[in-house]
Amino acid sequence: MDYLATVDVDPKSPHYCQVIHRLPMPNLKDELHHSGWNACSSCFGDTTKSRNRLILPCLISSRIYVVDVGTDPRAPRIHKTVEPVELFWKGNVANPHTSHCLGSGDILISCLGDPSGNGKGGFVLLDGETFEVKGNWEKGGKCPPFGYDFWYQPRHNVLISTEWGAPKVLAYGFNPVDVENGHYGRRINVWDWSSHTYLQAIDLGKDSIPLEIRFLHNPDAAEGFVGCALSGTVHRFYKTEKGDWAAEKVIEVPKKKVQGWLLPDMPGLITDILISLDDRFLYFSNWLHGDIRQYDISNTRQPKLVGQVFLGGSIVRGGPVTVVEDKELQCQPEPFVIKGKRVQGGPQMIQLSLDGKRLYVSTSLYSGWDKQFYPDLVKEGSVMLQVDVDTERGGLKVNTNFLVDFGKEPDGPALAHEIRYPGGDSTSDIWI
Repeated sequence: MDYLATVDVDPKSPHYCQVIHRLPMPNLKDELHHSGWNACSSCFGDTTKSRNRLILPCLISSRIYVVDVGTDPRAPRIHKTVEPVELFWKGNVANPHTSHCLGSGDILISCLGDPSGNGKGGFVLLDGETFEVKGNWEKGGKCPPFGYDFWYQPRHNVLISTEWGAPKVLAYGFNPVDVENGHYGRRINVWDWSSHTYLQAIDLGKDSIPLEIRFLHNPDAAEGFVGCALSGTVHRFYKTEKGDWAAEKVIEVPKKKVQGWLLPDMPGLITDILISLDDRFLYFSNWLHGDIRQYDISNTRQPKLVGQVFLGGSIVRGGPVTVVEDKELQCQPEPFVIKGKRVQGGPQMIQLSLDGKRLYVSTSLYSGWDKQFYPDLVKEGSVMLQVDVDTERGGLKVNTNFLVDFGKEPDGPALAHEIRYPGGDSTSDIWI
């Protein structure tokens, strides 16, 4: 059973680092994954809008839960359930992923597939008041072969979406042969914001799998970054002088030559990226290598590594994997232990406080892949950690006082994924 956990992060509270409320979902095998708000900075100035509903799309069941977080922020409750048949019949889409609110008040959700489990990069619109499915956002009949994440920048009349893979292929684990057979994504897809039409595909390479995408927060900015999981690269995308869009590789995490693993070369597997609200720093997690990195992006074409911290991963010393060639490290990192708990898995979802000083981290990617890459994570449960950020010079340091251990939950070990702040955060707010 999936649930929404409310965590107390106030150091002065007697319940600091504790789960203070659990909202169970009424169905099994939903796979809560990402989430979004019913209102954000795109509705700035509209006094009728407040951030009082959390949208929870379910990656596997294709349900969407709308959760009331306004009536009692410390005890959320389910406000409405959108059943899968609504997405199937009104949009011919399934496997909803990223949710962003729009200035119109409606909610836009990207999807991974069609109702049969094939890849399809479509969208659905939810009414911002009734949360009824209004239909597809896209128009014109053209759709990318895969979907995943998206971000939009109205001042440049653009939405850009990314690609994970075909749901029925990725649902039960990762097989490298499926990449060779074209079942995983390699493009970022450019859409006309006002006409909702698919304009352009930018190919980032066969082994890329571009996942999380972020424009700079500045609404005038015509550039941003996308993290590519399998290639371990970050690409800067930007508007060209002639008005279309292009991308260039600006960061590459070298693969490590290993023994005792699925493949002879282990990618970092960049699974989440974010940009600080002031557009100064870029952060990302390497779920397999086990580190979080901080880059100074004052020059967006030449990001500079200024912070790095290891929080577990697949290459820790004494584990099943031996690194035989490493272009970055002199030796394998030590296992990460905090408050006596050895952390299984690697850093995955990250969320940054509005002041840029607290970076929260969770360690589960998706249950089907957790079981494959980190079986001990499933047995022992994931964690939520806090990394303290030096916002002046750059630099990351684990807060040794903060640990939420989801291995000790009342109904057994749980796998925690995305984190949201009630007051808004660095990956949901879009200014128009």
